[in-house]
Amino acid sequence: MKSLVEKANILIEALPYIRNFYGKTFVIKYGGAAQIDEALKMSFAQDVVLFNFIGIRTVIVHGGGPKISETMKKMGKEPKFVQGQRVTDKETMEIVEMVLGGLINQEIVSLINNHGGRAVGLSGKDGGLIMADKKVLGKSSAKDEELIDIGLVGEVRQINPDILNSLDKDGFIPVISPIGVSSEGDALNINADYAASAIASAVKAEKLLLLTDVQGIKDGSGKVLSTLGKAQIDALIADGVIGGGMLPKVQACMRAVAGGVGKTHIVDGRVAHSLLLEIFTKEGIGTEIVA
Repeated sequence: MKSLVEKANILIEALPYIRNFYGKTFVIKYGGAAQIDEALKMSFAQDVVLFNFIGIRTVIVHGGGPKISETMKKMGKEPKFVQGQRVTDKETMEIVEMVLGGLINQEIVSLINNHGGRAVGLSGKDGGLIMADKKVLGKSSAKDEELIDIGLVGEVRQINPDILNSLDKDGFIPVISPIGVSSEGDALNINADYAASAIASAVKAEKLLLLTDVQGIKDGSGKVLSTLGKAQIDALIADGVIGGGMLPKVQACMRAVAGGVGKTHIVDGRVAHSLLLEIFTKEGIGTEIVA
């Protein structure tokens, strides 16, 4: 009986969150260990389906960098990176589209559908969802103004959410691979964190959640910070505490908040049911970034 009462208490604790978020939209960037470990993949799908059943609309944006690199090597093509960006020639772009849209996207769709959801796979090219401009990088030396061409890599110019709104009305869960299209019709490879941020802003999402392989944002002493605002983040970046792979994720969160998203969350995807724990408990398990 005691265990049954504990279960009831857990449901009661979640009730105000369910009430507050009913009818709202969450955009979830899915990647890291949660996209690889079989048990974590299952818990992710269950979390998403539960959200949908209790009236929380979800949009999934996924990455797939390691799988792209692995596939390139199998095909005899060595991955190249400049300033952390994948150099993407035409042949590499074909591999990117094959891996993201043909392999990873469909695996996620099947995973969610097998747990009772109604997922639909999309590319950012579908319905002109993600319109993008070609991205170029500056030289690392401040004295050199020459730009570096990294190929078919893009930055989001505009999100056209009509297709997402249509799917949402019928209760479908969009699963999006972050491939944009240029005004010339070229497919462009886009950072999944930035794509998720732009989509969250366009659909006026209540939350943007980024699944990562870290506990959250830490201060200089290694303590996880549960809540951060812009001024605190700027200070942590200036001090070098936030850097490396965490920097684009934090930038994506800040862009989303500036674009009208209620809150953004960096969540440890290595924890089973991390989405439920972050959203439906007072303590949470990651770092939330607020305006």
